[in-house]
This record gives sequence, C-alpha cells and structure tokens, in this order.
Amino acid sequence: MTAKIAYDEVEVGTELPAQTFPVTRATLVQYAGASGDFNPIHWNEKFAVEVGLPDVIAHGMFTMAEAVRVVTDWAGDPAAVVEYGVRFTKPVVVPNDGTGALIEVSAKVAAKLDDRRVRVDITATSAGQKVLGMSRAVVRLA
Repeated sequence: MTAKIAYDEVEVGTELPAQTFPVTRATLVQYAGASGDFNPIHWNEKFAVEVGLPDVIAHGMFTMAEAVRVVTDWAGDPAAVVEYGVRFTKPVVVPNDGTGALIEVSAKVAAKLDDRRVRVDITATSAGQKVLGMSRAVVRLA
C-alpha cells in the first residue's frame, strides 16, 4: 500500500479530519492483554489511587497509538508514517462508570519537507487537558 494523499495537493495548514476515541476499562484490559503491559495503574483503581493517581489511567502507548490513527486514516496507509514521536504530558484518566474517557484528536500539516514528506502536528486532549505534547508525525505522501 502507499499513501492515498498526493504531496502536491497538500498545503501547510491543511487540517486532517478530527476524531474522538472512546476508552473504557474493558479497552484497557484488552490493550494490556495485547501488549503484555499489566501494570496495575491501568486496571486497579485502589492501586492507582495509592500511588497518587486520580484513578486508573490509559497506557501511554495506547494513547499514542490512538492519536496517530488520525494521521494513518488520512494518509490511507499506516506505513506512510516514517517518524512519530510524542511527549506524555497528562494521563488519560478512565473512570469505572460505564462510559470511560474520550481522547479527542486533531492534526494539521505543519511543514512540507523533501522527498514527498510532510510533518503533521497532532493535538490530543482528554477531559479538556492536553495529554500529548510535541506530538508529530512525518508522513511520506504519494
């Protein structure tokens, strides 16, 4: 597969379609099983509170993966992402209320680079707080 977006048709400032991703305790259990990360801060409310967290929190790598979905969906090919990095700024707190949390993600093309690549800056928030900082992906377009 290759990116479905043409480099020549993209301008700096192009906004990618925003998405919202729900996160429940069940989601965290599924991710823990898939990743092998069974740290109790991601599933045990009592433990999470004892170590100073407000409640169970989503895995950082899960949050990072959900955020980049905006980019991979836009590009049409996950392999088009050639670089990706973030700083974790706040946790995604996931209450055990049957609803959970939402990760709201928006992104825009911040720079056109050589070799048909663009830098996409990503903004991810949950409960009104920015949960990822310096979240950037470099994408090779068609």
